[in-house]
Amino acid sequence: MMQFYKKREFGAFITDSFNFFKLYGKNYFKNYILINGLLLILTTAVVIFGFREIFGQLIGGNTGGETYYFERYFSENAGMLTVAGILVFILFLLLIIVNYLYPVFYMKRIAEGAQKIKTDEILSDFKNNAGRIFKICIGMLFIVLPVATILIGISYLLLLIIIGFFLILLIYPTIFNVSAFLMYDYFNTKRGFIESLSYSIRSQFSYPNGNEKSPYWKYWGACIIMFIMMYMITSVFTFIPMFFMYGSLLTSPSDGNFEENPFTGTVGIIFFIFYGISMVASLILSNLMYINGGLMYYDSRTDLHQKIELEEIETIGINE
Repeated sequence: MMQFYKKREFGAFITDSFNFFKLYGKNYFKNYILINGLLLILTTAVVIFGFREIFGQLIGGNTGGETYYFERYFSENAGMLTVAGILVFILFLLLIIVNYLYPVFYMKRIAEGAQKIKTDEILSDFKNNAGRIFKICIGMLFIVLPVATILIGISYLLLLIIIGFFLILLIYPTIFNVSAFLMYDYFNTKRGFIESLSYSIRSQFSYPNGNEKSPYWKYWGACIIMFIMMYMITSVFTFIPMFFMYGSLLTSPSDGNFEENPFTGTVGIIFFIFYGISMVASLILSNLMYINGGLMYYDSRTDLHQKIELEEIETIGINE
């Protein structure tokens, strides 16, 4: 059984994230697929067929020399595209909610002493926390997202003077960690959204007792390492379709204009299938980052470390 509420050094976040999946991976992903599988399939189908259609229309008009073809396509199908857009938004929103909160609810139950989690238990967590899920979605949409967008935008503008590159390296992992801490704290305590957001920001830079060195760099480093690992794996699925696409464009006979739409043929199908697979792989592998974020959150809860250790000692004494 893994101990969650304890201090961890930088390397321990990485190793314990993998140890978590060694111990609970089979049960974790079984429930993950049962709960999230249908959403993943629907999202992949939307990416493969929906995006292929849109990009096909966009490229098709340009390659055929019809400047307003794409605009005409949208005007003629405005109603259908509006409804489809709303459905896709709802689908992606549900996918994000389930993908982000499933690790939170799962780790919470394991940290409380459960050994194997049933699908019904996780579903009941979603159902029982429906009101809080709605509130945190509103908070993320109208508070966290705008601030994050501004910070990232400023960083990209500062790329012109190089410092923006370093700011991006700092800001992206920090935003992810703050978001992860917010999710874990909000559903592991009775705090309100603003209180949990405040804790998630403060805990990046100091422990509650304030007497220990800042944990910021070990949190930042653990997040960066996980992101690099995830990026390297998913890049394999991204580079393959790009290779096919560019190969098709370079080998297509043309007189300066591309006569064939690369998204309508076999190459286009292969491109979007691999793109869909890449997205599914990213979502599944992102669980590594969410579990890593959970371990960092439990590291930050030094107020519970001693309490948990005393409870474990008492349990050992009873068993003996």
